[in-house]
Amino acid sequence: MTSFEPLSTLRLVLGESPIWDARRGVIFVCDITAGRVLAIELDGRMVGDWTFGVPVGALSLCDSGRLVVALDRKIILFDPENGGSHTLALVEAEPEGNRLNDGKVGPDNAFWVGSMNPDGRPVAALYRLGTDGRLERRKAGLRVSNGLAWSPDGRRLYHSDSAGCWIETHDFDVLTGAIGPARRLVEQDEAQGRPDGAAMDIEGCYWSAGVSAGRLNRFDADGRLLATFPVPLAAPTMPCFCGPNLETLVLTSHRHLPAERLSTNPLNGAVLIAPAPVAGAPIPRMRGL
Repeated sequence: MTSFEPLSTLRLVLGESPIWDARRGVIFVCDITAGRVLAIELDGRMVGDWTFGVPVGALSLCDSGRLVVALDRKIILFDPENGGSHTLALVEAEPEGNRLNDGKVGPDNAFWVGSMNPDGRPVAALYRLGTDGRLERRKAGLRVSNGLAWSPDGRRLYHSDSAGCWIETHDFDVLTGAIGPARRLVEQDEAQGRPDGAAMDIEGCYWSAGVSAGRLNRFDADGRLLATFPVPLAAPTMPCFCGPNLETLVLTSHRHLPAERLSTNPLNGAVLIAPAPVAGAPIPRMRGL
């Protein structure tokens, strides 16, 4: 794979949740702790920048072109054309101090989003929000919910816990959104790359950002490590397939690092881009919103 390069001079504090909007020809990303959502073209030109005043954990696309956005403890519908928004759901069952984290629209036409505990205690959860506004908790006992992705046929859900350093898979019912029991696929240590955000390729392989090791790991459907791609920064956070035919990789990163690690590479916090060795699997838009 061609080496990753910075998409622009932009440096985010905690870049996350890149999502490709083929209609607009932009990548939407969020800067979690800065409470920002940005729109960036693949030539690096920034064409949108919105601030929400609270942490922005994740976002995904709707058929209408609007965005489902996970804020600190609520989920909103946001229109980037006019800045309008309204609340879809309040996440009220979370312990004090928790916030929403990684999220993505699944093949069941629902927005799946997990929470995280800043101290890494196992009091976070994974939720499913349907277009009917019903919010359901689907997994509990998590520390930092992350790494949501689905197999190309929609029949398997992949999910990680960044503090637990594991990746699991579940059988998935596309019609109902029901998930089967968890099956542990991968347990990573800090040197191998603690699993953060993820993406799925068209061959059914799972790409996991190794946030503690400056690498991007590609696993097969059964958790075997197929390839490791070093990246030119310390803390990559989430890959996304984008561009024509989903043959380009974009990778976000963060700058929440000790001073000695932060100073070693000026690209920390950058959004990186590279040709992909294999095309990505399309991510659904949420229909009806």
